Amino acid sequence: MTRLTRSDLTGKAQTFLGLIDPEDLGPTLMHEHLLWDIRTPKMQADPDQGPEINLCNYWHINYGSRGKVPRNLVLFDRKIATQEVAEMRQAGGKTIVELTVGGLKPDPEGLIGISKATDTHIVMGCGHYVDKYQDPANRERSVDDFATEMVGQIYEAAWGSDARAGLIGEIGCQSPWTDLEKRVMEGALIAQKETGAALNVHPGRDPDQPQEVADFVAARGGAMSRLIISHIDRTVFDDERLFRLADTGCVIELDLFGQEQSFYALNFKVDLPNDADRLRWIRRLIDRGHLDQIAISHDICYKTRLSTFGGHGYGHIFENVIPLMRRRGFSEAEIDRIMVETPRRLLTFV
Repeated sequence: MTRLTRSDLTGKAQTFLGLIDPEDLGPTLMHEHLLWDIRTPKMQADPDQGPEINLCNYWHINYGSRGKVPRNLVLFDRKIATQEVAEMRQAGGKTIVELTVGGLKPDPEGLIGISKATDTHIVMGCGHYVDKYQDPANRERSVDDFATEMVGQIYEAAWGSDARAGLIGEIGCQSPWTDLEKRVMEGALIAQKETGAALNVHPGRDPDQPQEVADFVAARGGAMSRLIISHIDRTVFDDERLFRLADTGCVIELDLFGQEQSFYALNFKVDLPNDADRLRWIRRLIDRGHLDQIAISHDICYKTRLSTFGGHGYGHIFENVIPLMRRRGFSEAEIDRIMVETPRRLLTFV
């Protein structure tokens, strides 16, 4: 494939189908997984993958009362994924940012097929997820090596396919932050400066880790307005931390819309908010002047969150959340900024 340059990308968005005018992106989900495997290596090796998922057990699986069900954490069925994305298109969405990166078994060829079959813009991420998911060989790699890889995934091709990435991330972090994860992050910052892409970060499950990441990026001259910190709605639960993070200029991503239950299997100390709570946080951010720093999504990576298995699906924000926003007094201009304008800004290479 021909290697692109920074000038080729500037002012454009890059999807699975090539470079496009950012005006064509439309309503966008900023953090999803369409084909994925978030099982740990140990879970992948377990011969017991749990029961088949159906309408009689999906709620119990979501709430954790049936124990771990590894099969819930993996989906490579392109037919199911295509139908789910088609439902999102019918609900009003047009673009999906797909952040299945190194360690989560990205399937770009499958995503190309989904994009074509559903007439949906899909923007692919690049880089690596958290430490324990990474290839052991990554432990010997340098910052520059990671940077070169990510630049190549944007300019040339990613994951053994002909597809190119359209942003960097989600770059995996945890708390405590590991040396390997920091090297990947430093590589991502170099790649961002080289390409002009936005950067999405998966922070650790500690309320101070998003700030740690933001400070790390700022100290290295990173583009704060193009730094997206994901999963804030399972990480930060007080206004002091939320507003301090927003004051760095980064984008605050609340991306667990559709998870209406308080139970959070990955951290029993946390009570997850529901969608109404998420909208109240967004309103507080807007009232404080941070409208341009808000992104939302579902971060679907469990089968039980897909409509095929009884869940809400990728259409939930368009079918249910946006009408709720209108009932709660959000203006059309505010909704458009969150769903269209801010995603378009972030997905446009600079």
